[in-house]
Amino acid sequence: MDAEFWHSRWAENRIGFHLDDANPLLLKYWSALGATREDSVLVPMCGKSIDLDWLAQKHSHVIGVELSQIAVRAFFAEHLYTPMVIEQGNGQAVYEFDEIKIHCGDFFTVQVEPTDVVYDRAALIAMPKTLRKQYADRLLSLTKPGGRILLITLDYPQEQLNGPPFSVDEAEVNALFEGCKITLLERDDKDESHPRRQQGISRFAEEAWLIETPTLAL
Repeated sequence: MDAEFWHSRWAENRIGFHLDDANPLLLKYWSALGATREDSVLVPMCGKSIDLDWLAQKHSHVIGVELSQIAVRAFFAEHLYTPMVIEQGNGQAVYEFDEIKIHCGDFFTVQVEPTDVVYDRAALIAMPKTLRKQYADRLLSLTKPGGRILLITLDYPQEQLNGPPFSVDEAEVNALFEGCKITLLERDDKDESHPRRQQGISRFAEEAWLIETPTLAL
């Protein structure tokens, strides 16, 4: 999977992953991170998520990273925000309005300062298995020592459904974030009425994780 895949999804408006309201797991578990208003928040592969606006009501510095310029422009247009835009060349730009700054570019290469807390709803599960270790390492490099990550994942038999979104089970979460304190906040096993189960998937669960990075040694 390459950048063109995601550019095509946005260009064709095939964005079933986009939610029209703030994610319920974000609302339920954000307080578990113990983040203050001054803590900076990173949202990788943010799309045009409503979650950005919800986070900006609670934090002074919300930093999104998104590959698609269509998604970034749509976020600001749909909220009637007029951002300041700084072009950075090679198709990259920074869009900024009040508490929200979105870097439009490749998550693996954009220049972003490490943040205090991270919210990942749809980034890790958008990565094919071959890229997940590289992604997790990059995410941890952008999280300050002692930082916290609210991570949302899916767990289902991968052979029964093509991703994205991909299945990332507990064992893989533990391997990707080895050395961190990892807490399962919730596992929601969907019943047969869930759309994915109606596609013939034998089981389908959404999980919320709290990842706490090590603090610097004194």
